[in-house]
Amino acid sequence: MKTTIYFYTGTGNSLWTAKKLSETLGNTELIFITLTGEGLIHSDSENIGLIFPVHIWGIPFRVVDFLNRLETDSAKYYFAVAVNAGQVAATLIQLKMLLQKKNINLSAGFSICLPSNYIPWGGAIAQEKQQKKFIEALEKISRIALSIHAKEEKAPEKGPAWQNVFFSAIYRLSSPHVPKMDKSFLIDEKCTCCKICEKICPAQNILITHGKPTWQHHCEQCFACLQWCPEEAIQYGNGTAKKKRYHHPEIKLSDMLANVPKRSV
Repeated sequence: MKTTIYFYTGTGNSLWTAKKLSETLGNTELIFITLTGEGLIHSDSENIGLIFPVHIWGIPFRVVDFLNRLETDSAKYYFAVAVNAGQVAATLIQLKMLLQKKNINLSAGFSICLPSNYIPWGGAIAQEKQQKKFIEALEKISRIALSIHAKEEKAPEKGPAWQNVFFSAIYRLSSPHVPKMDKSFLIDEKCTCCKICEKICPAQNILITHGKPTWQHHCEQCFACLQWCPEEAIQYGNGTAKKKRYHHPEIKLSDMLANVPKRSV
């Protein structure tokens, strides 16, 4: 029984989750969710999985675009894992509804809690707290694999009712403004023009001009550029300079660059 997992990642949490789940499932291919393209996305696998981070308590734009291009096949088993920092809210319900419009049934939707990378609200948590989350996530990934092997039909995991209503409203109001929220990124004197930010941005939103990165206003707020900058030269507003950076410790820069699509020339 072959499985294809489509994933989207900025700082490695979702890539780590996809890797660990694929190791447990076996016979699984991992495919990075690419930029907007033409034509339907087809897979010969019996199981189709989506793994992505929760952005502003909802589905990232890239994943929504992917869903619009995903081939409909009612005979396949579809599942999803929403990676979040503790508030999955109604993200998986949103996903199920979007898939229903394509006559696809989301058979199961799971929430995985990992350390936050949203640095405007705080830097990386202590390593012992990170390790606790990783251990708990691995235990849950094992249970998720059992559900997928059994092709279980399960309701999407969700937050409490108040959270689902309140945070879903914030998602709807905030989403149109996300692409231009990159106006708050800035560079300090530590920048060496290594171009890692340009290469690692999954939205291809960064260009190096006159020796410095510039943001092109189709941001997804994944914070890959800031979190992977080796000199910590990228800031977001005036409050991040002294905050500790985070990307998944088991995911290397080379892993990210191998998966993030290359800029077309």
